[in-house]
Order: sequence, then C-alpha cells, then structure tokens
Amino acid sequence: MSSSMRVALLAMLPILLVDTQSMAAPIQCLPDQAAALLQLKRSFDATVGGYFAAFRSWVAGADCCHWDGVRCGGDDGRAITFLDLRGHQLQAEVLDTALFSLTSLEYLDISSNDFSASMLPATGFELLAELTHLDLSDDNFAGRVPAGIGHLTNLIYLDLSTSFLDEELDEENSVLYYTSYSLSQLSEPSLDTLLANLTNLQELRLGMVDMSSNGARWCDAIARFSPKLQIISMPYCSLSGPICRSFSALKSLVVIELHYNYLSGPIPEFLADLSNLSVLQLSNNNFEGWFPPIIFQHKKLRGIDLSKNFGISGNLPNFSADSNIQSISVSNTNFSGTIPSSISNLKSLKELALGASGFSGELPSSIGKLKSLDLLEVSGLELVGSMPSWISNLTSLTVLNFFHCGLSGRLPASIVYLTKLTKLALYNCHFSGEVANLVLNLTQLETLLLHSNNFVGTAELASLAKLQNLSVLNLSNNKLVVIDGENSSSEATYPSISFLRLSSCSISSFPNILRHLPEITSLDLSYNQIRGAIPQWVWKTSGYFSLLNLSHNKFTSTGSDPLLPLNIEFFDLSFNKIEGVIPIPQKGSITLDYSNNQFSSMPLNFSTYLKKTIIFKASKNNLSGNIPPSICDGIKSLQLIDLSNNYLTGIIPSCLMEDASALQVLSLKENNLTGKLPDNIKEGCELSALDFSGNLIQGKLPRSLVACRNLEILDIGNNQISDSFPCWMSKLPQLQVLVLKSNRFIGQMDISYTGDANNCQFTKLRIADIASNNFSGMLPEEWFKMLKSMMTSSDNGTSVMESRYYHGQTYQFTAALTYKGNDITISKILTSLVLIDVSNNDFHGSIPSSIGELALLHGLNMSRNMLTGPIPTQFGNLNNLESLDLSSNKLSNEIPEKLASLNFLATLNLSYNMLAGRIPQSSHFSTFSNASFEGNIGLCGAPLSKQCSYRSEPNIMPHASKKDPIDVLLFLFTGLGFGVCFGITILVIWGSNKRKQQA
Repeated sequence: MSSSMRVALLAMLPILLVDTQSMAAPIQCLPDQAAALLQLKRSFDATVGGYFAAFRSWVAGADCCHWDGVRCGGDDGRAITFLDLRGHQLQAEVLDTALFSLTSLEYLDISSNDFSASMLPATGFELLAELTHLDLSDDNFAGRVPAGIGHLTNLIYLDLSTSFLDEELDEENSVLYYTSYSLSQLSEPSLDTLLANLTNLQELRLGMVDMSSNGARWCDAIARFSPKLQIISMPYCSLSGPICRSFSALKSLVVIELHYNYLSGPIPEFLADLSNLSVLQLSNNNFEGWFPPIIFQHKKLRGIDLSKNFGISGNLPNFSADSNIQSISVSNTNFSGTIPSSISNLKSLKELALGASGFSGELPSSIGKLKSLDLLEVSGLELVGSMPSWISNLTSLTVLNFFHCGLSGRLPASIVYLTKLTKLALYNCHFSGEVANLVLNLTQLETLLLHSNNFVGTAELASLAKLQNLSVLNLSNNKLVVIDGENSSSEATYPSISFLRLSSCSISSFPNILRHLPEITSLDLSYNQIRGAIPQWVWKTSGYFSLLNLSHNKFTSTGSDPLLPLNIEFFDLSFNKIEGVIPIPQKGSITLDYSNNQFSSMPLNFSTYLKKTIIFKASKNNLSGNIPPSICDGIKSLQLIDLSNNYLTGIIPSCLMEDASALQVLSLKENNLTGKLPDNIKEGCELSALDFSGNLIQGKLPRSLVACRNLEILDIGNNQISDSFPCWMSKLPQLQVLVLKSNRFIGQMDISYTGDANNCQFTKLRIADIASNNFSGMLPEEWFKMLKSMMTSSDNGTSVMESRYYHGQTYQFTAALTYKGNDITISKILTSLVLIDVSNNDFHGSIPSSIGELALLHGLNMSRNMLTGPIPTQFGNLNNLESLDLSSNKLSNEIPEKLASLNFLATLNLSYNMLAGRIPQSSHFSTFSNASFEGNIGLCGAPLSKQCSYRSEPNIMPHASKKDPIDVLLFLFTGLGFGVCFGITILVIWGSNKRKQQA
C-alpha cells in the first residue's frame, strides 16, 4: 500500500467510527418524555375502544420517536413535537397532566375520544408554548375553556368543537346526532380573553362551546384579535347580536360557519367584499331584512345556506355561467318571486334548496339540465301546475323534497327512474292519485314522507319488505287506507323502521307488522278507528320510544299492567275510552297526556316515575279522591300539571304551589276541591297560569302569590273565596287575565289600600272578570285610567296565549267567563282580546267616563248592578267594542248617538233601565232586536214598536257607500250573537251546571 493511500485511510477513520457508533446506538427520544407518554397511555381504559390499536407500539424501552402517532424533532431530533391519538374511541376519566411534560409539542390532536364529561385541567396548557395545532374536538369535555389555551401565541389551528348532524325528518321533527358519546358542553364566557394573544390563528372551530355570556361582543373580539383567520366555525354557540361592521376587516376569510345561533339584524353586504369567501353558512338564526343579491354572485362562492331565517327576504338573481356555486339553500326564509331559468347556468350545482313559501309561478324546466344535482328541495304556496316530468332527468338525485307547495295532481310515472333516491319528501302539497306502486320501485329509499296530501288507494304495510333500507315513513293525513297486507305475519324480512307516522289513515286494527319492527322508536297511530285493548306485545316491541301517540282512537284498555316496562319520552293516550288505572312508563317520560278518557285512578307511588316528567295531563277523566300527596315527590321537574274536569276532592297539596320551583301551569278546575289555597309560596316561583275555577275552595287569596312574578293568568272563578278586591295583585308585573267571578268577594274597590294611588295599577291586565260577587260602592274613575294595556296596542298582535314545551308541544290557556248570563269558555285566549265584566254586583253611582279611554276593549258587561246616570258619550270612542251589556241597572237619559257608529258591535243589551228618547238609527244599529232595548219605557223608535210622539227625521248615521268585506262577516256574526273575536275564539257552553252535577 502506498503512503498516499495510508494517509487517505487514516483521514477517513474518524468518519467510519462515527457511522459505526451511529448504527450501533441510534438517537432515542428523551427518557422523561417517553415516561410521560407511557403515563398518558395508562390513563386510558384498556378495555374500551381501540386501545390496543392505538398503543400497540408504545412499549417501554423502545424509541418513542417511532411509536404510532408520535414524531420527534427539535435541535437534536429527540424532542416529541407531534402527537396524534385522534379517532381511537379511547376513554379516560380525565385528561392526564403528564401531557403537559411534552413542552416541545407543536402538533397535538387527541380528538374523537371520550373524557367522561370531565373538566379540562385549569393549568398546564400554557406550558405547551410551541403548539401551532391543537385539536380537542369531540372529546366530551365540560366546563370552562382553560385560560392557558389563550397563552399559546403560536397557535394557527384551534378546534374545541363538538360535531353534530341535524337530520330533518319533516317540518316538525328533526333528530340531532352528536359525534361525542354524550353531550357535555364547554363554555367560554370571555372570547376576548381567549383570543387576545392568539393573533396567528388561521382556523378557529368552537362548535357547541357555550358563549352566551359574550352577548354581541363575540364579533368584535374575533375581528380585533384574529386578523389572519381563514376559517371560523362556531355553530351552536348561543351567539347573539348582529354581524358587526369590524368583521369586514377579516379579509382572509374563506369559510364562515355561524349556523344554529341567535344572530339577528341584517346580513351585511360587505360579505361580498371578502374576496376569498367560499362557504357562507348562516342557517338557523334570527337574521332579518333584505338579503343582498350581490353575495350570490361572488366569484369564489361554493356554498351558501340561509335556511331557517324566517325574517330574511329576497329574490334569486340571474346567475352567470362563470359561477362556481355548488350549494344554495334558502329554505324556510321569506324569499319570494319567481325562480330564474338562469339557474341552469350553475353547472357545478349539487344541492338546490328553494323551500320558501313565497316562491310563485312555474318551476323553470331549465332545472332539469342540472345533471349533477344531488339534492332538490322546493316549496312555494303560489307555485302552479303539477310535478314536472323533467324531474326524471335528474338521475343523480339522492334527495327530492317538495313541501308546503301549490303543486297538485298525480306524480309522474317517470319518477321511478330516480333510482338513487334515499329521501323522498312530498308533504303539505296537493298531490293526488295512487302512489304506492311508484315508490315501492325506489328500493334505495331510507326516508319516505308523503303526509298531508290527497293521495288515495290502499297502502299495504307488508309491501315495505321491498324497501329494505327504509327507516322513516310518514303516510299521515291523506285519503289512504292503510292495512297490514298478506305477509305481515309471515317470516318476511322487514326494514329497520325507526320512525313511523300513520295518523288519519283509516286504520281499524292495531298493525300487526309492528311485531316485526323491533327498532321502532317513534310511532304515531293517532286519529284512526282502532278499538279494544292495546295489544300486550306493543309494550315489548321496544324498550324505548321517543314518541308513542295513540290518541284519538277508540281504545278501551292498555292491555297491560299499569307500570309499563319501558321509557316513552312523549306518550299520548288522549281522546280514547280507556278505563281503570292510568298507565305509567316505569323508566320515565318527558310528556304524559291521558286527557279525555275514563281513567278512574292513578297507580300507587306513581310519582316515583315522574322524576324527569315535564308535562302531565289527565283532564276530563273520572279521577276521584284526594290528589295523592306523593305527587310532591315528582314535582321537581314538572312544568305543567292539568287534572281539570275530574271528581277530585280534598285540599290542594301545598307542594303544588309552595315547592314547585319548575311548575309553570297548574290547572285543577272543575273538581270538588275544598279547603284553602296554600299560602307559603316562595321566591323563585315560576307559575305563569293558575286555574282553580269550579271548585269549593274557601278562605282568602294567598298574599304570597306576589312571589310568582311570571303569573299571567289567575282563574279562581266559581268558588267560595271570601276576600276584598285584590289590589295587591298589581304587584304581579305579567298578570294579563284575572277571573274572580262567582265567589264571595265583598267591599268597595279601594284602589289606594296603602295610601299609594298606583297600588292598583295592573300594567298588563287585559281580561278582568269580577262578576257575580258582593262588591259594592262606586266604580273608581281612576282605576280604569290605570289600565294602560287596554288603551294601546301591544306587540303581540293576535297570537294565542300559550306555553311551549318539549317536542314542539304547546299548551293553550283557557278562561271561564260570564257572557249574556251564560258560562263561556274561551278556548283560545288571543293576546289582543280585552274584556271587562263587573256584572251582578252591588255597584252604584255613575259609569266612569274613563272607560271610554280603553280603546282596545272588545267586551264590556256592567249588567245587574245599581248604576245610575247616563251612558257616557265617551263609549262612542270604543271602536273595537264587540259586546256591550248594561242591562238591569237604573241608567237614564238618551242613548248616545255615537254608539250607532261602533261598526264592530255585534251584541248590545241596554234592556231594563230608565233610558228615554229616540233609539239612534243606522244600518248597523238596526240589526239589534227588541230584546236589546226592552224594559225602557221612555225609549221609542225602531226596532221597538213604540213610535216617537214628536216629529223629527231619524238621525241616520252616515256610512260609506263602498262596503268593506268585513261588513258581511260582521252581519253574520251579529246574527249569531258574537263579534269577530268572540266568534272565532269562544266556545259557548250553555248553562252553568258542571259535568259532575249532571252525572
């Protein structure tokens, strides 16, 4: 070997030694970080989820830099910079703080695991200062977002969201699916604090993090602290207020997802100036105003969803051929006008949801050119024609929805070519003809909604075996006759139907097919003619029902032990003929409705099973005996109790008023209850309606009722209450209906019972009935001046007084009043209805002229008192008056001419007074009969037969020659004895005998 070669080998020796050492002993991760990872591994339950798949390579002594989901980096390559444990369905009691030892982490993703609704550690995240990517989504964490996350100044990506899927079944039913194992919610009361240092954020995902405490500040906080944001996703965050002007500074925004919040105000036009905007998801909010059409024409826009913003109006613009929009939804908005034919220019369109009732005209046939369309949804009450034949061209469709539309006629036979359909929803339109054979050829269907049309023919449930993927079916409210069919008892394989609605389907026997549908959780068989006992096997079909509605049939028995071995969230047996003991689902219910049956008793300890019940209705049955004291055990969650129209006796359990912190509505009317009302009502009372009318209750009104600050209705009529006029109730700020009629109230209406003239000022009172008591003295002029809610219109319009509850239920308040000497029940109390009844008392003196200021008054009854003096001329100002009864008093002088100009006046009774002079003449006043004026010997002129002795031309009230259509209605209602409002809302129950007195 030459000397030169030896020199070269010697020079290479150090390099070879280094390589040999490197191969023999590779660089390993830092021991303390390996120990931290092993501690994190031990914190998860080894028996749950994909534990072994996630940690198969996590072995002590092995290089953690090569473990699954782990990567190393840093200056020496030994520090852990990357940790990914997402989607393994791991479960732990808490997030182990060993994680915070990995201070070199730049990427951390532990999403889609289950941390048992535990709190995120309050401290520790601030140690992970190198993090640029943090994903804790779908992990079932609860509590406040740790402040330490707000110190991670290098964060580019932050995801704390909980994923969800909203499957809309129809206009009333939807199911919300959560990705996490159970829904626990993180909260962030100060978005300013969280984002103040996160100035590098590009992607922010906080879906289902509760931010209700931020108010409208959320918007400015994002705009101020996160100028680089490209994606903002904050659905279901309880955000409120408008989209602020400062939002326009976020020039890099590509995706805006703010759906399922409470955002309001107009949608700002500056969104069109966000040059990179691709997705605008604003559905399920409270936006209002005109939608800027220029946003539709944004060059980079791919998807826009404005659905379920009922206050948004607008028109669809003409679409250009260079648009790249793939998804449009304006369903359940106030969009209107015609659908432009240029919509066919949207060549990339996959989802087109035009479900707004304001659309009109014909559907443009150009929609049939959108061959890539996956979803088509259309509604429009003014749409004309039938379902177009070009629908069959859309062979890529998986979802076809036509609802609340004006389309009619038969379905085109070519619909069978839509073989990819998984959802066909044709409801609340005017479609007709036979449909069964058509849909049975669509074998991929998962959801079939055909309710509320005019479809005819026979539908055999056995034929559902052809639709093996079907899970949702609604055939309700057509002209169909639904029967089991031939194979319902065979070994045929049926689809896994979970949602079945067959209301008003002329069903005469319980469908036997239900035996073969073990996965059913929502069943509606209401409004049919099913007789006899409910089969016992029904209670064994499923251990759980979200809805079981068997109401409005002819069932006579539940065919089972009263304790049903299942959970039924919404259970409705109302309007049947079922006798015996009320059945109770042992495993709980949210809503129980047993009203209008013949039940005679409740099971022992029934309240044990009411722990989570919100609504309990058992009115109009044959329940007798005392209200069980055990009801107090289940009162904590109950919001509505209706035991009215039964035969209950004894006293009212004190807990129903004193301990019911959740109770909002309590109706015990038309029973035989005795004793006094409980009078130890505590602060925090939530009661909004109390109805004890038609009982034998004595004593005084409980003064502790003033604790019920939400009380809107109090009906204590037809009892034996002995008390004075309750001016103290003016302390109830929401009181709108006060019925004290037919009791033993005495004394004068002392409106300054503590020396304060405002103590009797009922700020919202609209219905006051104090008839048939022993009130005396003069009617205070000042009191009527304080009834401000009877003078000026409210914002409530003509909506119905009601409460809303779980599952979309409403409970409409009622009130029993006296009208023309008869008992009446207002079955729907309109928020605009204004009535005063002081009849059948001992009031004397003149009628207060201040009543003429109550411009909203619909009914006034002052009959059977000892009132004197003239009818105030100010009554001529009561332009909304429909019923006026001043009979059986000692009123004198002439009838004011201005009364004849009250065009809404449908019922008038001035009989048996001391009135004199000519009866005012008008075409409207002439519709009243003799009975309205009889018993006034000084009156003359039509309609009385007595002619006036002096000569003068009758004073005819002028009327416009052009008749308003309302005149015809008024004439009809006048003939019936009711005004407009009364005619619509009042059910007259002739006679005052209670049902129990007739039995």
